[in-house]
Amino acid sequence: MEIKKVGVVGCGLMGHGIVQVAAQAGYEVVVVETEQGYLDKGLSRIEKSLAKLAAKSVEKGKATAEDAEAGRAASWGRITGSLDKQDLADCDLVCEAIIEDLEIKKALFAELGSICKPDTILASNTSSFPVSVMAEASGRADKFVGLHFFNPVQLMRLVEVVRTDATDPAVFAAAQGFGKSVGKAPVGCKDTPGFVVNRLLVPYMTQSLLMLERGDATAADIDAAMQFGCGHPMGPITLTDYVGLDTTLYILEGWVERYPNEPAFAIPEILRQKVAEGKLGRKTGEGFYKWDGDKKS
Repeated sequence: MEIKKVGVVGCGLMGHGIVQVAAQAGYEVVVVETEQGYLDKGLSRIEKSLAKLAAKSVEKGKATAEDAEAGRAASWGRITGSLDKQDLADCDLVCEAIIEDLEIKKALFAELGSICKPDTILASNTSSFPVSVMAEASGRADKFVGLHFFNPVQLMRLVEVVRTDATDPAVFAAAQGFGKSVGKAPVGCKDTPGFVVNRLLVPYMTQSLLMLERGDATAADIDAAMQFGCGHPMGPITLTDYVGLDTTLYILEGWVERYPNEPAFAIPEILRQKVAEGKLGRKTGEGFYKWDGDKKS
């Protein structure tokens, strides 16, 4: 199954990165947004990122100024922005990167299932929802996968390629091939809660908060223990602040609701309290730590 033209729905935090890496890899890309302002903001991010990468390649001696500019212009020229989902009709792969709301995603895929050509592969960038539910909504479950990229997409090398029981093996292989072609290391997994990374990472973050809640150790000591004892780049509580306490709570609430008998899925009361206070971590300047931009203050 050959992929030449890629569609992306959503040009926000994740979507604009997916658009950029696909265009840099040589794909024609159509990105669709709901409002012109959102589209302009996402495209502006891509334009600035491509210019920055071109300047760095010259600075590091990897390319001449002329070659770097030619590469930048070529990538930028492969991107088309649109407010009309009908422009996705002839894409070979369409990846959704919209808000983490299952009902909105289901409605989108039902629409895409009727718009896109019969052999279009549909994919979701969801980090927490069951891929099979969206696949069923699309009406083409055999041509549906999860393509979970990581933020920032331009830098993070991983993409989780998720298959359901209905996914055609050729579709799964094509999705893995796409991941490799855009410079990522694809890992395959079944449609299990949180896939690989979040299934391991979120319970780990949860356990650190439960330790803090019980008074077993301070946040700083828990983080230092995992940094210096396990070689992690940041501790679990710092990571929770960085990801967003509201995002972490939202994921956990969904998991607990869908899998009430899974002991690994628990919601620390201390997490609920912080979110209720509007202290969401890095994004609001305070969570379990105080933040100055991207740095703990």
